[in-house]
Amino acid sequence: MLYQLIINILIQFSLVSLIGSSFFYIFNSGKYYAIHHAAIITVAGYFISVSYENGTPLYLSIIISVIISTLLGILIEFILLKNIREKQQKTFFLIIASLGIYIMFQNSIIIFWGEELKLISTNNISSINRFYDAFITNIQMIIIITNIIIIISTILFFKLSRLGKKIRAVSENTELSSVFGINVNYIILWSFGIGSFIASISGILITFDVGMNPSSSFNLLFYGVIALIIGGIGNIKGLIFGALLLATAQHLTAYYIDSKWMDAITYIILILFLIWKPLGFSGQRLKKIEI
Repeated sequence: MLYQLIINILIQFSLVSLIGSSFFYIFNSGKYYAIHHAAIITVAGYFISVSYENGTPLYLSIIISVIISTLLGILIEFILLKNIREKQQKTFFLIIASLGIYIMFQNSIIIFWGEELKLISTNNISSINRFYDAFITNIQMIIIITNIIIIISTILFFKLSRLGKKIRAVSENTELSSVFGINVNYIILWSFGIGSFIASISGILITFDVGMNPSSSFNLLFYGVIALIIGGIGNIKGLIFGALLLATAQHLTAYYIDSKWMDAITYIILILFLIWKPLGFSGQRLKKIEI
Protein backbone atom coordinates (compact mmCIF):
# COMPACT_ATOMS: atom_id res chain seq x y z
CA MET A 1 0.00 0.00 0.00
CA LEU A 2 2.92 2.33 0.70
CA TYR A 3 4.23 2.00 -2.86
CA GLN A 4 0.79 2.74 -4.30
CA LEU A 5 0.52 5.82 -2.11
CA ILE A 6 3.92 7.06 -3.31
CA ILE A 7 2.97 6.46 -6.95
CA ASN A 8 -0.36 8.28 -6.50
CA ILE A 9 1.48 11.24 -4.96
CA LEU A 10 3.97 11.29 -7.87
CA ILE A 11 1.14 11.28 -10.43
CA GLN A 12 -0.77 14.07 -8.67
CA PHE A 13 2.45 16.04 -8.19
CA SER A 14 3.23 15.73 -11.90
CA LEU A 15 -0.23 16.91 -12.98
CA VAL A 16 -0.24 19.86 -10.57
CA SER A 17 3.31 20.76 -11.53
CA LEU A 18 2.54 20.57 -15.27
CA ILE A 19 -0.47 22.85 -15.01
CA GLY A 20 1.38 25.13 -12.60
CA SER A 21 4.22 25.42 -15.12
CA SER A 22 1.81 26.40 -17.89
CA PHE A 23 0.23 29.05 -15.65
CA PHE A 24 3.69 30.21 -14.53
CA TYR A 25 4.46 31.61 -18.00
CA ILE A 26 1.17 33.49 -18.24
CA PHE A 27 1.14 34.93 -14.74
CA ASN A 28 4.78 36.00 -14.92
CA SER A 29 4.17 38.29 -17.87
CA GLY A 30 0.44 39.04 -17.66
CA LYS A 31 0.44 39.77 -13.90
CA TYR A 32 -3.08 38.48 -13.32
CA TYR A 33 -4.88 35.21 -12.62
CA ALA A 34 -5.93 34.00 -16.07
CA ILE A 35 -8.96 31.89 -15.16
CA HIS A 36 -9.67 31.19 -18.83
CA HIS A 37 -6.47 29.12 -18.88
CA ALA A 38 -8.61 26.24 -17.58
CA ALA A 39 -10.62 26.42 -20.82
CA ILE A 40 -7.45 25.79 -22.86
CA ILE A 41 -6.89 22.55 -20.92
CA THR A 42 -10.51 21.49 -21.49
CA VAL A 43 -10.49 22.38 -25.20
CA ALA A 44 -7.34 20.30 -25.73
CA GLY A 45 -8.96 17.27 -24.10
CA TYR A 46 -12.21 17.61 -26.03
CA PHE A 47 -10.57 18.23 -29.41
CA ILE A 48 -8.37 15.14 -29.21
CA SER A 49 -11.32 13.04 -28.04
CA VAL A 50 -13.70 14.23 -30.77
CA SER A 51 -11.00 14.00 -33.44
CA TYR A 52 -10.05 10.46 -32.43
CA GLU A 53 -13.69 9.35 -32.20
CA ASN A 54 -14.23 10.54 -35.79
CA GLY A 55 -11.51 8.24 -37.11
CA THR A 56 -8.48 10.54 -37.14
CA PRO A 57 -5.23 8.68 -36.31
CA LEU A 58 -4.15 9.18 -32.70
CA TYR A 59 -0.86 10.93 -33.45
CA LEU A 60 -2.60 13.33 -35.84
CA SER A 61 -5.35 14.01 -33.27
CA ILE A 62 -2.68 14.94 -30.73
CA ILE A 63 -1.00 17.34 -33.16
CA ILE A 64 -4.31 18.97 -34.14
CA SER A 65 -5.35 19.36 -30.50
CA VAL A 66 -2.05 20.96 -29.47
CA ILE A 67 -2.05 23.39 -32.41
CA ILE A 68 -5.69 24.47 -31.95
CA SER A 69 -5.38 24.90 -28.17
CA THR A 70 -2.11 26.84 -28.42
CA LEU A 71 -3.47 29.13 -31.13
CA LEU A 72 -6.63 29.65 -29.08
CA GLY A 73 -4.59 30.83 -26.08
CA ILE A 74 -2.62 33.23 -28.31
CA LEU A 75 -5.74 34.61 -30.02
CA ILE A 76 -7.53 35.23 -26.71
CA GLU A 77 -4.58 37.33 -25.57
CA PHE A 78 -4.06 39.10 -28.91
CA ILE A 79 -7.70 39.90 -29.73
CA LEU A 80 -9.33 40.37 -26.33
CA LEU A 81 -7.05 40.71 -23.33
CA LYS A 82 -4.39 42.95 -24.88
CA ASN A 83 -6.99 45.62 -25.64
CA ILE A 84 -8.41 45.43 -22.12
CA ARG A 85 -4.92 45.65 -20.60
CA GLU A 86 -4.03 48.70 -22.69
CA LYS A 87 -7.26 50.54 -21.80
CA GLN A 88 -7.55 49.54 -18.13
CA GLN A 89 -4.62 49.52 -15.71
CA LYS A 90 -6.36 47.50 -13.00
CA THR A 91 -5.97 43.71 -13.09
CA PHE A 92 -9.54 43.40 -11.75
CA PHE A 93 -10.91 44.02 -15.25
CA LEU A 94 -8.63 41.36 -16.74
CA ILE A 95 -9.70 38.79 -14.14
CA ILE A 96 -13.39 39.48 -14.79
CA ALA A 97 -12.83 39.26 -18.56
CA SER A 98 -10.87 36.04 -18.11
CA LEU A 99 -13.67 34.54 -16.01
CA GLY A 100 -16.19 35.52 -18.68
CA ILE A 101 -14.08 33.85 -21.39
CA TYR A 102 -13.84 30.67 -19.32
CA ILE A 103 -17.61 30.52 -18.76
CA MET A 104 -18.25 31.17 -22.45
CA PHE A 105 -16.00 28.31 -23.56
CA GLN A 106 -17.33 25.97 -20.87
CA ASN A 107 -20.93 26.57 -21.97
CA SER A 108 -19.99 26.26 -25.66
CA ILE A 109 -18.40 22.87 -25.01
CA ILE A 110 -21.54 21.70 -23.19
CA ILE A 111 -23.75 22.89 -26.08
CA PHE A 112 -21.72 21.20 -28.84
CA TRP A 113 -20.39 18.09 -27.09
CA GLY A 114 -22.44 17.65 -23.93
CA GLU A 115 -21.31 17.17 -20.35
CA GLU A 116 -20.35 13.50 -20.56
CA LEU A 117 -16.83 12.45 -19.63
CA LYS A 118 -14.44 12.24 -22.57
CA LEU A 119 -11.95 9.42 -22.11
CA ILE A 120 -9.52 7.93 -24.64
CA SER A 121 -8.47 4.37 -23.93
CA THR A 122 -6.10 2.31 -26.08
CA ASN A 123 -4.35 -0.95 -25.27
CA ASN A 124 -0.85 0.54 -25.27
CA ILE A 125 -1.69 3.63 -23.22
CA SER A 126 -4.03 1.92 -20.76
CA SER A 127 -1.72 -1.03 -20.07
CA ILE A 128 -1.07 -1.51 -16.36
CA ASN A 129 2.40 -2.12 -14.94
CA ARG A 130 3.00 -3.73 -11.55
CA PHE A 131 5.63 -2.34 -9.17
CA TYR A 132 5.80 -4.53 -6.07
CA ASP A 133 2.24 -4.25 -4.68
CA ALA A 134 1.46 -1.05 -6.61
CA PHE A 135 0.09 -0.43 -10.09
CA ILE A 136 0.76 2.32 -12.62
CA THR A 137 -0.49 2.69 -16.19
CA ASN A 138 1.65 3.64 -19.19
CA ILE A 139 -0.05 7.03 -19.49
CA GLN A 140 0.68 7.78 -15.84
CA MET A 141 4.35 7.00 -16.47
CA ILE A 142 4.23 9.35 -19.46
CA ILE A 143 2.70 12.07 -17.24
CA ILE A 144 5.60 11.77 -14.77
CA ILE A 145 8.25 11.77 -17.52
CA THR A 146 6.60 14.70 -19.35
CA ASN A 147 6.55 16.74 -16.16
CA ILE A 148 10.27 16.13 -15.60
CA ILE A 149 11.03 17.23 -19.18
CA ILE A 150 8.87 20.38 -18.90
CA ILE A 151 10.36 21.41 -15.55
CA ILE A 152 13.96 20.98 -16.71
CA SER A 153 13.21 22.73 -20.01
CA THR A 154 11.55 25.65 -18.18
CA ILE A 155 14.49 26.11 -15.80
CA LEU A 156 16.99 26.05 -18.68
CA PHE A 157 14.77 28.30 -20.81
CA PHE A 158 14.64 31.06 -18.20
CA LYS A 159 18.30 30.70 -17.31
CA LEU A 160 19.93 30.43 -20.75
CA SER A 161 17.65 31.77 -23.48
CA ARG A 162 17.33 35.45 -24.35
CA LEU A 163 13.55 35.15 -24.65
CA GLY A 164 13.36 33.59 -21.20
CA LYS A 165 15.38 36.45 -19.72
CA LYS A 166 13.08 38.97 -21.42
CA ILE A 167 10.01 37.26 -19.95
CA ARG A 168 11.62 37.44 -16.51
CA ALA A 169 12.48 41.09 -17.07
CA VAL A 170 8.89 41.92 -18.07
CA SER A 171 7.71 40.04 -15.00
CA GLU A 172 9.97 42.09 -12.73
CA ASN A 173 9.32 45.54 -14.20
CA THR A 174 7.12 46.04 -17.25
CA GLU A 175 7.75 49.79 -17.56
CA LEU A 176 11.52 49.52 -17.26
CA SER A 177 11.60 46.66 -19.77
CA SER A 178 9.72 48.84 -22.24
CA VAL A 179 12.25 51.65 -21.70
CA PHE A 180 15.06 49.22 -22.55
CA GLY A 181 13.41 48.47 -25.89
CA ILE A 182 11.58 45.25 -25.10
CA ASN A 183 8.27 44.87 -26.92
CA VAL A 184 6.15 43.98 -23.89
CA ASN A 185 3.08 42.90 -25.90
CA TYR A 186 5.25 40.61 -28.02
CA ILE A 187 6.77 38.99 -24.92
CA ILE A 188 3.35 38.53 -23.29
CA LEU A 189 2.09 36.91 -26.50
CA TRP A 190 5.03 34.49 -26.42
CA SER A 191 4.27 33.70 -22.78
CA PHE A 192 0.65 32.93 -23.56
CA GLY A 193 1.73 30.74 -26.47
CA ILE A 194 4.18 28.69 -24.39
CA GLY A 195 1.77 28.47 -21.46
CA SER A 196 -1.07 27.35 -23.74
CA PHE A 197 1.20 24.76 -25.38
CA ILE A 198 2.01 23.18 -22.00
CA ALA A 199 -1.66 23.44 -20.97
CA SER A 200 -2.73 21.60 -24.13
CA ILE A 201 -0.29 18.77 -23.36
CA SER A 202 -1.71 18.62 -19.83
CA GLY A 203 -5.27 18.44 -21.15
CA ILE A 204 -4.39 15.60 -23.52
CA LEU A 205 -2.64 13.60 -20.79
CA ILE A 206 -5.57 14.09 -18.38
CA THR A 207 -8.00 12.89 -21.07
CA PHE A 208 -5.94 9.73 -21.55
CA ASP A 209 -5.63 9.12 -17.81
CA VAL A 210 -8.92 9.91 -16.04
CA GLY A 211 -10.97 11.63 -18.74
CA MET A 212 -12.13 15.21 -19.24
CA ASN A 213 -15.43 16.97 -18.63
CA PRO A 214 -16.24 20.69 -19.02
CA SER A 215 -15.44 21.57 -15.39
CA SER A 216 -12.67 19.13 -14.39
CA SER A 217 -9.83 21.40 -15.51
CA PHE A 218 -10.85 24.25 -13.20
CA ASN A 219 -9.92 22.38 -10.02
CA LEU A 220 -6.61 21.28 -11.51
CA LEU A 221 -5.80 24.85 -12.51
CA PHE A 222 -6.66 25.94 -8.99
CA TYR A 223 -4.23 23.33 -7.61
CA GLY A 224 -1.54 24.62 -9.95
CA VAL A 225 -2.11 28.22 -8.82
CA ILE A 226 -1.96 27.21 -5.16
CA ALA A 227 1.30 25.32 -5.80
CA LEU A 228 2.72 28.52 -7.32
CA ILE A 229 1.62 30.57 -4.30
CA ILE A 230 3.11 28.05 -1.89
CA GLY A 231 6.38 27.94 -3.79
CA GLY A 232 6.54 31.70 -4.31
CA ILE A 233 5.10 33.42 -7.37
CA GLY A 234 7.73 33.66 -10.09
CA ASN A 235 9.83 30.85 -8.65
CA ILE A 236 9.78 27.70 -10.81
CA LYS A 237 11.84 25.73 -8.29
CA GLY A 238 9.41 26.75 -5.58
CA LEU A 239 6.59 25.42 -7.77
CA ILE A 240 8.17 21.96 -7.53
CA PHE A 241 8.13 22.04 -3.71
CA GLY A 242 4.65 23.55 -3.67
CA ALA A 243 3.21 20.88 -5.98
CA LEU A 244 4.93 18.12 -4.00
CA LEU A 245 3.60 19.45 -0.68
CA LEU A 246 0.10 19.79 -2.09
CA ALA A 247 0.03 16.33 -3.67
CA THR A 248 1.45 14.70 -0.54
CA ALA A 249 -1.04 16.44 1.76
CA GLN A 250 -3.98 15.58 -0.50
CA HIS A 251 -3.22 11.87 -0.77
CA LEU A 252 -2.26 11.44 2.89
CA THR A 253 -5.57 13.06 3.76
CA ALA A 254 -7.41 10.74 1.37
CA TYR A 255 -5.60 7.71 2.82
CA TYR A 256 -5.98 8.47 6.52
CA ILE A 257 -9.26 10.42 6.56
CA ASP A 258 -11.36 10.49 3.36
CA SER A 259 -10.93 11.54 -0.26
CA LYS A 260 -13.72 14.11 0.25
CA TRP A 261 -11.27 16.09 2.39
CA MET A 262 -8.70 16.53 -0.41
CA ASP A 263 -10.08 19.91 -1.47
CA ALA A 264 -10.47 21.01 2.15
CA ILE A 265 -6.82 20.35 2.99
CA THR A 266 -5.86 22.28 -0.16
CA TYR A 267 -7.73 25.37 1.06
CA ILE A 268 -6.28 24.97 4.57
CA ILE A 269 -2.72 24.90 3.21
CA LEU A 270 -3.42 27.96 1.05
CA ILE A 271 -4.85 29.93 3.98
CA LEU A 272 -1.93 29.00 6.26
CA PHE A 273 0.63 30.15 3.68
CA LEU A 274 -1.25 33.38 2.96
CA ILE A 275 -1.26 34.20 6.68
CA TRP A 276 2.23 33.14 7.77
CA LYS A 277 4.28 32.93 4.58
CA PRO A 278 2.61 35.01 1.85
CA LEU A 279 5.74 35.06 -0.32
CA GLY A 280 5.93 31.27 -0.37
CA PHE A 281 8.87 28.99 0.36
CA SER A 282 11.41 31.44 -1.03
CA GLY A 283 10.31 34.22 1.32
CA GLN A 284 11.65 36.82 -1.10
CA ARG A 285 10.61 38.68 -4.19
CA LEU A 286 12.06 38.14 -7.63
CA LYS A 287 15.52 39.50 -8.30
CA LYS A 288 16.10 42.00 -11.07
CA ILE A 289 17.08 40.46 -14.37
CA GLU A 290 19.77 41.78 -16.70
CA ILE A 291 18.59 42.22 -20.28
